[in-house]
Amino acid sequence: MGKLSFAEKLKALFGGKKVDDAFFDDLTDALVEGDLGAKTAFQLTEDLQEICAQKHLSDEADIRAELKAMLRGLTKSVELAPPPGKVSVYMLLGVNGVGKTTTAAKLARHFARTGNVILAAADTFRAAAEEQLEMHGARLGIRVVSHQHGSDPSSVVFDAADAARAKGGALVLADTAGRLHNKDNLVRELQKIDRIARKKADEGCYKKLLVIDATTGQNAVRQTEVFHEAVGVDAVVLTKYDSTAKGGVAFAVGKEFGIPVAFVSTGEGYDDIRPFDPVSYTDEFLG
Repeated sequence: MGKLSFAEKLKALFGGKKVDDAFFDDLTDALVEGDLGAKTAFQLTEDLQEICAQKHLSDEADIRAELKAMLRGLTKSVELAPPPGKVSVYMLLGVNGVGKTTTAAKLARHFARTGNVILAAADTFRAAAEEQLEMHGARLGIRVVSHQHGSDPSSVVFDAADAARAKGGALVLADTAGRLHNKDNLVRELQKIDRIARKKADEGCYKKLLVIDATTGQNAVRQTEVFHEAVGVDAVVLTKYDSTAKGGVAFAVGKEFGIPVAFVSTGEGYDDIRPFDPVSYTDEFLG
C-alpha cells in the first residue's frame, strides 16, 4: 500500500470488501502501521469484531462509526491554564530531537497572550541548548533564565521560579535534557528538578509535559514509559504532526498510560501549535 495514510488505507480496505475474518486481519495490520502498536491494534480489532457480530453490522458506515467511538475512548484532552498571580512551573520532558526547545518557545508564545511567562534553560548539557532558547526568548520578547554550560539544571528552575514570584506570579516553562543513552544520570537529574519544581510552584500549579514526535510510533510509547516511571507525566504535547501522518501514537499512549494530550504542534512557526481536540484528531486519523 506504499506511503498511504491510515485514512487512505482504511478507505481501500472498506472498498467493497466482505466483512469477514480476512477483513479484520487487514484492519489489524492497518492499525499497526498507523502506529497504534500491535497490542492496542489486536485488542481494538478483537473488540470491534465482537461488537459487529453482536449488533449484526456489515455496513462500512456502521463499522467505521464503531471504530471511531472506540478510538475516541482511548484518548482525551486536558486544558492547561496557569492561574494569574500564582507561580506555575511546567517541566518539558522528552528525548533529544523531538522538538522540545522549539515547543517551549511555542508554548511561551501561547501562554504569554494571557499572562507572564519565563523560559528556564534547564538543559545545561546539550551544546547550544541555552543559546537556542535565548534566541527564541529574544525573538518573542520573553525573559530566559539560564546558567553557564554544565551547571546544575535544578538551580536554573529554582532561580526562574524566584523570578516568577518576584513578578507577582508567572508561568515558568523549563526546557530539560533528554539524553536517553545516559538514562540513569538523566533520571536522577530529572528527579532533582522535579523535587525543586514541586517545592517552588504554588499548589496545583506544577505540570510535567512530555514532548513526543508524532512520526516515531512505538518509540514514542517507550519514551513515555521511561519518563512516566522516572517522574510521572501529566500531559503529552505531540510535535511534527500533520493530518497525513500516521498519528496513532496518541491513541497508543492514551490506552497504555491514560495520559491526556494537551497540545498538537503542526509546523515550524511559533503559532503552529493548538490545543488538542480528540474529536477532530480521530476524524483526521480515520479520514
